[in-house]
Amino acid sequence: MTPEPDKTNAVSTYAEAGVDINAASETVLRMKEHIRSTFTPNVLADVGSFGGMYALDRNGVREPVLVSSIDGVGTKLKIAFLMNRHDTVGRDLVWHCANDILVQGARPLFFLDYFATAKLDPRIAAEVVKGMADGCRAVGCALLGGETAEMPSMYAEGEYDLAGCIVGLVDRGRIIDGRRVTPGDALIGLASDGLHTNGYSLARHALLEKAGLNVDRYIPELGKTLGEELLAPHRCYAPALLPLLNEFDIHALAHITGGGFYDNIPRSLPADCQALVDRRSWEPAPIFRLIQEAGNIADNEMFRTFNMGIGMVLVVGSEVAMQIVQRLNAAGEDAALIGQIARGNNEVQVV
Repeated sequence: MTPEPDKTNAVSTYAEAGVDINAASETVLRMKEHIRSTFTPNVLADVGSFGGMYALDRNGVREPVLVSSIDGVGTKLKIAFLMNRHDTVGRDLVWHCANDILVQGARPLFFLDYFATAKLDPRIAAEVVKGMADGCRAVGCALLGGETAEMPSMYAEGEYDLAGCIVGLVDRGRIIDGRRVTPGDALIGLASDGLHTNGYSLARHALLEKAGLNVDRYIPELGKTLGEELLAPHRCYAPALLPLLNEFDIHALAHITGGGFYDNIPRSLPADCQALVDRRSWEPAPIFRLIQEAGNIADNEMFRTFNMGIGMVLVVGSEVAMQIVQRLNAAGEDAALIGQIARGNNEVQVV
């Protein structure tokens, strides 16, 4: 069926279709200062170039290997929308990705982001990018470029989606891949700062839907509002761990993200090894108990969904384990021995 022509002869515009080019231009202007603040001498192109350029500096690396990871913030964004606070999720994204490549021994070089929304609000977009810039500077990573997309009808009003890609560098001879893990190795856990960026669908279901709480509710056992706790940053372990990689033989690392203990630790273990985790060796933050009680959630579901207070796990020789724990605690981490490696079938047992 042929559509009826527009008999008014009205001229259609991109803005009429829902895309505001002026808002996009303003957004870029607001972002520039934050993005440039992350530039290192290796960055060879300014903001707005069609492609970001980065001059690779080996810095003594004999066989450079690039390590990359891409991720999003998940439904933690829903908490940011409810709180109308947008300056933390960008930092979450950068630090999540930095931890992912840290697992293989890589230091971050540069980061690229994707920000998409139905109607562009330059203030909100700039806040998100500021958070990313803050995260990049903290790990010596350049915010090299990105994409800001306005797509009417694709997203709910006032909401956006966020994703990012990081690229890092490691010497081929210093790649951490778990091949040196052996039975008797010790597990070291590094404390998380809350939920990080995983498990928010279950957390929102338990706390906001089943328990009927709201993000402005002050929770005495948390010492803050629920929203403030749920927006706690995804802790970055690179500043504390990178200096140790040249001093100690770290056999494996596991970033405890989506899938919790049961899915993430085996990714770093040989097929004939298992991790025995002693549940009594640390005390999870109160937010995890609050979620579990509100949702009536079984223990194994908690350990498969959340980090349960441990954001990164190291596998090291037992003879150096306590020395590494002491060094990490001196660097500002909350580290503890949480278990050991035994013969097994590439699995995790939480005792």
